[in-house]
Amino acid sequence: MKLLHIDSSIQGELSASRALTREIVSRWQAARPDVQVTYRDLAAQELPHLSHKALSQADELEAARNAATLEEFLAADVVVIGAPMYNFSIPSQLKAWIDRITVKGRTFRYTERGPEGLAGGKEVIVAVSRGGVYAPNAPGEFGESYLRFLFGFLGVGDVSFVRAEGLGLSPQHREAGIAAALATIAGPAALAA
Repeated sequence: MKLLHIDSSIQGELSASRALTREIVSRWQAARPDVQVTYRDLAAQELPHLSHKALSQADELEAARNAATLEEFLAADVVVIGAPMYNFSIPSQLKAWIDRITVKGRTFRYTERGPEGLAGGKEVIVAVSRGGVYAPNAPGEFGESYLRFLFGFLGVGDVSFVRAEGLGLSPQHREAGIAAALATIAGPAALAA
């Protein structure tokens, strides 16, 4: 079993989403000792924003990096993503990664019946951290809804979210928000089932 661990927070060790992804991956490793983890830190090793050179594959080095990023995603059975909310959406570093995995003919295709996702059969777990508190489908919350739509478009039907909210309200809210999120992470027995 292959697990792809993605972090995108620019906050380093102060990041709530990084703490959550570490715990999720740790529980997967405890439940499934055979799991092979590939780690990608999008803040430390940024992918450039999508460009014409990237789309046209004019730059061999960039084309190779893009292909490797796509293959990591395609090979994964489980993808764990740290997705903090910055200005109502995901970090641009995460969007640059998404641009590398959303590839016509590899992760989706167009048919007479409309688009069809080709990247099914995997599970995606997203650790969301937010300064405020958002009800499902709340105005101003574009990160989680975007990721749910995107992975559905790619054919991934098994997408779940672990949410740490209210982190910007006070130190006490931050502590309580992270603790509440950690409490919702499935334990090893549930993961192994």
